[in-house]
Amino acid sequence: MMLDYAAIFAFALVACAFAAVSLIASQLLRPSVPDDVKLTTYECGMEATGTTEVKTNVRFYVFALLFVVFDVETLFVYPWAVSARAVGPVALLEMLIFLVVLFIGLVYAWRKGALAWE
Repeated sequence: MMLDYAAIFAFALVACAFAAVSLIASQLLRPSVPDDVKLTTYECGMEATGTTEVKTNVRFYVFALLFVVFDVETLFVYPWAVSARAVGPVALLEMLIFLVVLFIGLVYAWRKGALAWE
């Protein structure tokens, strides 16, 4: 059993080492020629006007986060639905609890106005 974890740890270690070596090599090998033109904001070939700091409404982030949560829900429900007969009634109860918790979250988000798009 520990040998299985050792293989996973070795893969993770190699992945981290590869990322670190790649970043260090690119830092050492790339040419560094700072220029005022490189530091300017590029807007479709037009001269940038005003500040580049834009305040985005939090509502967009909340809406996107809710989409991701319920999209991931389908990733859990679909494989379960395919094998529902094989897993038995205990899994049915567990899925029911899972869906009830998600439904309560949806009702909470709805009541708080997170789904209102203005």
